[in-house]
Amino acid sequence: MTARIYRQPKSAGQSGLHGIHDWIFEYGQSAQRRPDPLMGWTGSRDTSAQIRLRFESCESAEAYARRHAIPYEVEAPVERIRKPKIYADNFAVNRLENWTH
Repeated sequence: MTARIYRQPKSAGQSGLHGIHDWIFEYGQSAQRRPDPLMGWTGSRDTSAQIRLRFESCESAEAYARRHAIPYEVEAPVERIRKPKIYADNFAVNRLENWTH
């Protein structure tokens, strides 16, 4: 069971940046998932896969993993590519595409 340390990505449905500065520590799935015979829900006996710990820095998450002897992998965060847009460019004279409603 290898744990995963990563930075929370920005939510696609919201424009805010709340919670993207936290580092998440997630345990890996160690037991196989299987359907429950009575209800048909998919589950497993491994409850540690449900735990998500939040840390302020990657170093503190790594220190937690070393302190508890948990093997881990760190995923580097992907930098956002921001393309600034200007509303006036929609009506520019030298616009290459046709303006549509």
